[in-house]
Amino acid sequence: MSTAEKPRLHPRNKNRERYDLDALIVAIPELKNHVKPNKFGADSVDFSNPIAVKLLNRALLSHYYGIKNWNFPKENLCPPIPGRADYLHLIADLLSESNSGKVPTGNAITFLDVGVGASCIYPIIGITEYDWNFIASDVDSKSVASAQQIVDSNKSLKNKVTCKLQENPNFFFKGVIGYDARIDVSICNPPFHASAKDAKNASRRKVKNLTGKKVENPVLNFSGISNELIYNGGEYKFIHDMIFESKVFAKNFLWFSSLVSNKNNLKGITKTLAKVEATQTKIISLGTGNKSSNIVAWSFLSEQEQLNWFKEKR
Repeated sequence: MSTAEKPRLHPRNKNRERYDLDALIVAIPELKNHVKPNKFGADSVDFSNPIAVKLLNRALLSHYYGIKNWNFPKENLCPPIPGRADYLHLIADLLSESNSGKVPTGNAITFLDVGVGASCIYPIIGITEYDWNFIASDVDSKSVASAQQIVDSNKSLKNKVTCKLQENPNFFFKGVIGYDARIDVSICNPPFHASAKDAKNASRRKVKNLTGKKVENPVLNFSGISNELIYNGGEYKFIHDMIFESKVFAKNFLWFSSLVSNKNNLKGITKTLAKVEATQTKIISLGTGNKSSNIVAWSFLSEQEQLNWFKEKR
């Protein structure tokens, strides 16, 4: 069950190969109830079922990452593990460019996860793969509490994550970090939709693509509450606003970054980065399965400042 590679995943991604369903069922036996032949006759998980998707992700985290306790409210976003891992692997490669070609690991490296969500997924992967430290912020107090519970119930995560409530939803960095902070990278999975109507329409399309059926009130297979999915102005406005605030913390970070799900937003985002005079901008393609997206990363540091960043840590 585990020979063919998934297209375009990062070489260090633990899920490059097709899911070993036998091993995953050993990790989470309940998953077996949601495995059935797909249209090609091969065993597969029912990706249109939110329960099946969550069980699959629990199994992936248990089998590949050693995370045995991963529970959060069903209304929260359930992240696709391979794609989230690819983001971090690609950012690790970006960091290596300022570190003599070597991916920096361990306690000396700190990430800020803007909008950690209830699943705490980026800290989990970043810690288990690279032993990085994380500041994990969110505007939703229940999501922060859920992320904290996951950290507290997994020994490998303890003392590696600081969960913080962003009390002012108009800010991304202010109120979470101080003006003397020194953080290697900010990461973010921004809300995709500008309104509840947009989110519902997207869910209808997703369910139709997965099942071939038209459903008026779909159940989101990756769930998600409003602040995780919706921002006034959508993904573009969210990233645009984050870029403008990042200028205030220009010297506190080596890199800022964000996922960009809609490639049509890249042109406007690049213009915004030019407007705030980012010294370096990178668009990094990220593809998992049939879905392609991008990472935008930017820095306000000069090339010499970037090279000195890790030298000063030694």
